[in-house]
Amino acid sequence: MHTDTRTPHGTAPTAEELLGTALHDEVVRYFAERPDAPDATFVTYQVRECLRYLYLVSRHPDRLGGLFLPVEQDIDEIWHYLILQTREYRELCEQRLPGGHFIHHRSVSYDAYQAEPGRETAAEEALRWIPLYTAAFGPFDADALPHWTVVRFLHDQLGLSLAEIADVDAVAGTPA
Repeated sequence: MHTDTRTPHGTAPTAEELLGTALHDEVVRYFAERPDAPDATFVTYQVRECLRYLYLVSRHPDRLGGLFLPVEQDIDEIWHYLILQTREYRELCEQRLPGGHFIHHRSVSYDAYQAEPGRETAAEEALRWIPLYTAAFGPFDADALPHWTVVRFLHDQLGLSLAEIADVDAVAGTPA
């Protein structure tokens, strides 16, 4: 059975709390030491956003299950690394994340995904993540922005502030 992963204040746990210090540091070190890698601080935020993604999938399987990955490739690569740590990944999914179930991964290209449900459905599904994220972690911050595709699009291409993006549930009609 999984454990309650909320902190005493009712907020979601940190990436380090979910992974444990040793695995967290191992993942950051692995990705920060790759050729042409960003610095360790940036990688730490990548790991944080990967764990936030997994937290949301675990907590909301009914609302997010089967949706296209709304994060950048760097987050997916961290997820792949975690999956390869089979014992720790199973423990993370079944004992530390709120859903208490194994989170499977299946690679699907964006083009193949977009062709199936269509652009409008893909956009609606991408927007579905925002109110769930902000409810669990607060508004997106500048360190999260590079890792969430739809959030970066709303910010960079449409000029929405991070505060406006946090209110996108009213625009998208998605219940918070």
